[in-house]
Amino acid sequence: MTTLSNSVHLIGRLGIDPKSFEFDGGKMKTTFSLATSDYYKDAKGERVQETQWHNIVAWGKIAKIAADYLNKGKEIALEGKLTNRTYEDKEGNKKYFTEVVANQILILDKKS
Repeated sequence: MTTLSNSVHLIGRLGIDPKSFEFDGGKMKTTFSLATSDYYKDAKGERVQETQWHNIVAWGKIAKIAADYLNKGKEIALEGKLTNRTYEDKEGNKKYFTEVVANQILILDKKS
């Protein structure tokens, strides 16, 4: 059950084209944002869409696949884990950042 302790499954559309970085030694990192939407009816019975944005990071082979095959608007499913990190900006303010580290990506759009 340890694999269930930090597991994220998302289906959504890319908000931006992936950005890739290659480090010394050949390690690759690709980042992008993913939009997921939920729908509900408000008090007037009207359908309301609520969209959440997720920061996604992929490493290694998954990063290469994301860089080669994904682009803005593409619908995907992914499995990964939540991570939190902190850093200091140029003014010395502490910033907190949450992202999903992708372990698997499945492209859901049909081939054109």
